[in-house]
Amino acid sequence: IQGALDGARQILMEQFAEDAALVGGLRDYLWENGTLKSTLIEGKEQEAAKFKDYFDYAEAIRKVPSHRALALFRGRAEGFLRLDLEVDQGTGESSACELMIAQRMGIENRGRAADEWLLKTVAWSWRIKIFTHLDLELKLRLREYAEAEAIRVFGSNLSDLLLAAPAVNRTILGLDPGLRTGVKVAVVDSTGKVLETATIYPHAPNRQWDKSIAQLAQLSARHKVSLVSIGNGTASRETDKLVIELIKRHPDLKLRKVVTSEAGASVYSASELASLELPDLDVSLRGAVSIARRVQDPLAELVKIDPKAIGVGQYQHDVNQSYLARALDHVVEDCVNRVGVDLNTASTALLNRVAGISQVQARNIVNYREENGLFRNRKALLKVPRMGAKSYEQAAGFLRVIGGENPLDASAVHPEAYPVVERIIAQAGRSVSEVIGDRDYLRGLKPADFTDKYFGVPTVSDIILELEKPGRDPRGEFKTASFQEGVAKISDLHSGMILEGSVTNVTNFGAFIDIGVHQDGLVHISAMSETYVKDPRNIVKAGDLVKVKVMDVDLERHRIALSMRLDERCDQSISKAPQKHAHSVSTKPKPSIRRQSTAESKPQSAMAAALKGALNKG
Repeated sequence: IQGALDGARQILMEQFAEDAALVGGLRDYLWENGTLKSTLIEGKEQEAAKFKDYFDYAEAIRKVPSHRALALFRGRAEGFLRLDLEVDQGTGESSACELMIAQRMGIENRGRAADEWLLKTVAWSWRIKIFTHLDLELKLRLREYAEAEAIRVFGSNLSDLLLAAPAVNRTILGLDPGLRTGVKVAVVDSTGKVLETATIYPHAPNRQWDKSIAQLAQLSARHKVSLVSIGNGTASRETDKLVIELIKRHPDLKLRKVVTSEAGASVYSASELASLELPDLDVSLRGAVSIARRVQDPLAELVKIDPKAIGVGQYQHDVNQSYLARALDHVVEDCVNRVGVDLNTASTALLNRVAGISQVQARNIVNYREENGLFRNRKALLKVPRMGAKSYEQAAGFLRVIGGENPLDASAVHPEAYPVVERIIAQAGRSVSEVIGDRDYLRGLKPADFTDKYFGVPTVSDIILELEKPGRDPRGEFKTASFQEGVAKISDLHSGMILEGSVTNVTNFGAFIDIGVHQDGLVHISAMSETYVKDPRNIVKAGDLVKVKVMDVDLERHRIALSMRLDERCDQSISKAPQKHAHSVSTKPKPSIRRQSTAESKPQSAMAAALKGALNKG
C-alpha cells in the first residue's frame, strides 16, 4: 500500500509542478514577496572581509539594485556567502505558497481520511519540487537584470568618456609615471605628432628631482607646451608633486596639469597598432604618447584600446563578456559617428569604427592616403581598393574632408543630400562658402520650400541646421579642475572642506570624484541633490567638473565621503577607524547598505490579498 501511495504522491507532485497557471502565480508571488538573504559561510570571516556588508543581509528580491546583486553573486561564487530566497510562512504551519497550491487544487482539511495525506503532498510539492525550481529561476532573473543594468551603466560611462571635451590646438606633455624605471615623457603637437621623448628619474632610487624639473622646463619651453597630462598609475602622486613644483618654479611657462586615467595604455603600447603607428619608439615610451593624446582627443585615442580595458564599468568582469563586448562596440561606433572623422588624419582604428567601413577598408584608406596624398573630396574614397558604392553610401556622411574642394565635404551633410543644398544656394544666388555659416539667412528659410520625394521637412531642417555650423563638434569645451593648493593627499582633507573635482565614474549608487588627492571620493546618490534622484546620470556624467563638500574621511580604509549638497552638515573629525557610513573609493566600489531588521527585511503583505491576486492571475 505504501508503495502505491508514494507513486500516487509522485504523480500529483508532477501534476502540480506542470500546472502553468499555478506556477506562474507562485512565481509572481515569490518575486513580489520573497526576500533574498545572504549569510557568511562558517569559517570564512577573515577571507571574506571585503563582503563584510553582506555577512547578515536581507532585502526584498525585487528591490535589490544591480550593483548589490552582482556583489552578492560574486560573494557566492567565491565561496564566502550563502544566498537564500525566503518567503513569509503565512498563517499556521503551511506557507502562503502551499495554501495557494491547495486552493488551486481544491484541497483542504475537512477531516476526511485522505486530507492530511493530500496536504502533506502539497507541502512536498512546494518544498521539494516547485520552490527549488523557482528559487533558481528568480535568482537567474535577478542576475540577468543586474548584468543588463551593469552593461548599460558601462556603456553610458564609456560614451561620456569617449565624448569628453578634447584639448584641441594644444601642445601636450604626457607623463607615464614610474619609480625605479623612471618617468617616461612624450611631447605631442596639436595634431598628435610626437615631437620629442625622454625619460627622467625624479624618484627613488635615483632622486634626480631638480634635474628632472629642469628637463621638463626645457621641453616645455622648446615646444611651447601648455598642458601636462599625468598618468594615474604607480608613482602618480609623486609625479604630480613634481609637476606642481615645475609650475611653481616656472610660472612663465603658464602650464596647467591634469591627471589622466592610463587604463589600457600598457595594452596599447605592446599592441600591433602601436608598433605600426610608433615604430621608432620604445614600447616603454608609447604609453606616455597615449596619455598625452587621450587628453588631446579622447575619442581618437581610446578607440585604439579594447573598451573593456578602459575600466569605467561596475562589476564588469561578472557579466556576460560577449554581451558586454557587443554593447560596448555599439557604443564606440555610435560615438565615432556622432562626432565624425577627419578622413585625412584618422587612424586605422578610428576609421574601422565608422559605419560601413571594415578593418581591411580602413587599412586601405590609410595606405591610399600615404601613397596619393590627402583626400581632396569625399568622392575620392571610391578610388580606394575594396571601397564599393554601398560602403561609400553608409560611411560618407560620417567622414569629413577639411579644407577640401567642396565645403560641404567638411560637414555632416551626406553627399546624397547635396542637391538640397544646391537648391538653397540657387535661391540665395550665392556660393556654398558664402551661405555656410550665415545663421541669419539660413534661419529665415522655410524647409518645406526645399523638399522632394527623397527628403522631407525634418531632414531638410537638419541640413539647414548643419549649414549654420558645419562639422560642429558635439563635445564640449575642455576644462580642468582647479585643485586646492595644499591638498595633495588624503590626510590633507578634513570634514567641511569645499573642493572642486572631476567626475571619473558614475554608478547606480553614486559618482566617484577626483579631488586631487589620488583617491577618488564617493558622492552617494542620496547626497547629490536636495530632491530625489532616480539615476545619478541625470545629475552628472564622467568628465564633469563639480563642487563637493568633504563629509567624512576614513584614513585606515582610504575612503572619502563627499556631498554635492554644500549646505549639508558633517562630522568635524577625521576617522582613523572604519566607519559604517563611509563609502568605498576603490575603482571597484563596494556598496554601502543599511542592514534591515528582521521585521523590515520580511515583506509585509495581506495574506488574503496576496492569495487572491495570485490565484486571479491563474
